[in-house]
Amino acid sequence: MLVQQILGSKSQQGVFTVKPTITVMEAAKIQADQKIGTVMVSSDGEHPDGILSERDIVRHLASTGPSVLDLPVSELMTSNLVTCAKGDRTDEVMQKMTDGRFRHMPVLEDGKLIGVISLGDVVKAQLSHVAMEKEALEGMIMGQ
Repeated sequence: MLVQQILGSKSQQGVFTVKPTITVMEAAKIQADQKIGTVMVSSDGEHPDGILSERDIVRHLASTGPSVLDLPVSELMTSNLVTCAKGDRTDEVMQKMTDGRFRHMPVLEDGKLIGVISLGDVVKAQLSHVAMEKEALEGMIMGQ
């Protein structure tokens, strides 16, 4: 299965991006309002500068205190991004996420953001694929 199949099956197309200058509080509000676990940070809305997850916010909040909410997201974001392309295999993407211990991966095409997939998206797609294979094998065994 390929990343493009996951992107095609997601109900919400596009990527939420925020400017590097907005505050962590503003980014957290966007995440809460949109019910998303991460926002992409981008100066131009197309090319990624970084990613900010709920986990990033909680870790800094625990170590720094509530003043972290007034900082620009550029100070908390992960800027060393691990990305994938729509033609990448989902099992390889899942392995990268597991090895890197992160749950969201930007999808790029020609250096531009075209989507974000989560570990949950990948697992759901893999389970669906396994279920289809199971049904096909059962059908072959039963002679259907």
